Amino acid sequence: MVTRNDVIKTLEGVRDPELGGNIVELGMVTDVDITGASVEVGIALTVAECPLRNQIENDTRRRVQAIPGVDHVDVRTTAMTKKQRAGLMSVARAKARASAEPTQVSPTTRVIAIGSGKGGVGKSSIAVNVAVAMSQAGFRVGLLDADIWGFSTPRMLGVEDRLEANEDSKLIVPVEAKGVKLVSTGLIIETEETALMWRGLMLSKALEQFLKQVEWGELDYLIIDLPPGTGDIQMALTRMLPQAEMVVVTTPQRAAQKVAVRVADMARRSHMPVVGVIENMAGLACACGRVHDVFGEGGGRELADDLGVPLIASIPLDPEVVPGGDHGAPVVTSSTGSPAGIAMRDAAARLVELVPPADLETCTGRIAKILTELEELPA
Repeated sequence: MVTRNDVIKTLEGVRDPELGGNIVELGMVTDVDITGASVEVGIALTVAECPLRNQIENDTRRRVQAIPGVDHVDVRTTAMTKKQRAGLMSVARAKARASAEPTQVSPTTRVIAIGSGKGGVGKSSIAVNVAVAMSQAGFRVGLLDADIWGFSTPRMLGVEDRLEANEDSKLIVPVEAKGVKLVSTGLIIETEETALMWRGLMLSKALEQFLKQVEWGELDYLIIDLPPGTGDIQMALTRMLPQAEMVVVTTPQRAAQKVAVRVADMARRSHMPVVGVIENMAGLACACGRVHDVFGEGGGRELADDLGVPLIASIPLDPEVVPGGDHGAPVVTSSTGSPAGIAMRDAAARLVELVPPADLETCTGRIAKILTELEELPA
């Protein structure tokens, strides 16, 4: 049975980009009605019609739809009453006084975590290529390599520089490669072969530092390459970035698909919506014209159907992927018409459709600030 608490907890991941708070703490959720597998959510905006309305409605619908047991979601938006606006102002002012931003990741940034149930499914390759493809499409993109032990993104992007701090802000400055801002533990250790012998608490602290002490700046998307499985990093991420959403990577093999289900289960238990599934190593096209299903077939589609989410892309086996990753040349930058490169670019475009960039011409936060200024004028 879906409970009101399940819905409210999930709605804490829907944020107002300008005020930096979620719609629950800002008092924008007016009611939650549950009838069987159907949920209706009432949301009050400072004005009923504004550019931000669609984003909040879509975020609300997608997150609530991800709750196990929910089949249908209705979102009803209304205009705030004067009393509701006053309450929102009070919360906004309190957050400002308490230094509202808990991380250096802007609330307008869309956060997409790339996860997998086990290693060896090409998760990092997908994270790197999707990030670069988004940058090629004109978006401001950051890539956080949260696979603390198994970092591989620096080599895949051809980066040999080391992270340094901004002398003025004292914040870590990401290294830029292929138009993407990159942060990885591979950029702070002596050599690529150095083993990081860190336990769980150190892993969470490393992620916290990457989120709170890195000068990310204004980004449209932050892609996070997660370690495989459902451990400390994944749990820390849901706590520190409640706006994060998950993409699950699997191979066509049924055994891999069954393991990947656990990642999706972890995400949903943590109130992190699953955007969709990417199937990697889907088949090898032979010069003879046949496609060889080296790792089986159907696992990605079956996983997507089981989770009730889209199959974002099915990426074929491609001989260009490995040398491209070894030599800092992601396949999306290839001019040879690489099948995997084409599929990766399509995956990035589909992700932009499913998780569109925040509309910076917002009105909920902007009007809230104007109203605050008006309220403070002498009568």
